Order: sequence, then C-alpha cells, then structure tokens
Amino acid sequence: MSVIDDSGVLAIATRLMRLSDQFRKDGHLVYKEYGIDFEPKWFPVIYALHHKKQLSVVGLAAEIGYTHPSTISLLKELEKQKLVRSQKDKTDERKRIIRLSEKGQELVVQMEPVWRVFTAAIGELLDTPTSLLAALTEVEANFREKSLLQRALQNQR
Repeated sequence: MSVIDDSGVLAIATRLMRLSDQFRKDGHLVYKEYGIDFEPKWFPVIYALHHKKQLSVVGLAAEIGYTHPSTISLLKELEKQKLVRSQKDKTDERKRIIRLSEKGQELVVQMEPVWRVFTAAIGELLDTPTSLLAALTEVEANFREKSLLQRALQNQR
C-alpha cells in the first residue's frame, strides 16, 4: 500500500480521482476495442441528451452535475466533433438549446450495446460486500445537506 492508501479519509478525493481515472482510461480502451472513437468524459453529455433530447446549457449542467464552465468546455469539444449542435432558444435569445446531431445520434446507436457491456463489467467491479454505489449516493446526499467547508468550520478547535 502507498502512503495515500494508508492515509484513510484524508486522501479520499485523491483515491476517488485515481479510481475515476482508471474507469476513464479503461473505458476508452473498451470503446476503442469496439471500434468507437469516443472519450469517456463526453459520456454524461451524450447520455443526458440521448434521454432528454434537448436541454439548455444551464439545464444540461444541472442534469449532469457539472459546473457551467466545465459543461461549456465539454460542449465545445463535442461541437468540434460534430456530435452535438446548438441553437438559440426561440423564446429567450440568451439561452442556447443543445441537441445531439445526426452524427451524435448515430454514435449512440453504436454505443448502446457497449453500454450493456459496461453495465455488466462495472457491476462485477462493484460486486463487493460494501456497495460503493450506495455509499456514493449517501455521501452525495450528505454534501447536499452540509458541505465539506461547513463541516470543517464546525469542527474547528
């Protein structure tokens, strides 16, 4: 074990990032194995638009739980790849409405069988006595209730 592994809760963000990086790296390799040129970081946008059909930028950011700047950054990449398209909202010129492009929709059709493969493989990884998915849901709820900052300030000595 490394010093990070031994640090307990102090390095939780580092360990979650490390795990996330591994999922993304391996995810990219899975897509590549199936002949799909796709970056796993694009997944939340593509998946959300596949299910919601169209969203404003603010609505998309809320849907995927990313900041507005992070969402804009992903959208720029996806627009460059011609996987999404945007247009001004007819009722509010300040808003942009985002949709999958035809190319994006075709990509989703290719990816849906791979998503089933991912679901099975990730299910195997998560098949542990303690449920990581349940724990993440609980921790996210705890964050919504009170932030890390609020908790840290509350525990000052």
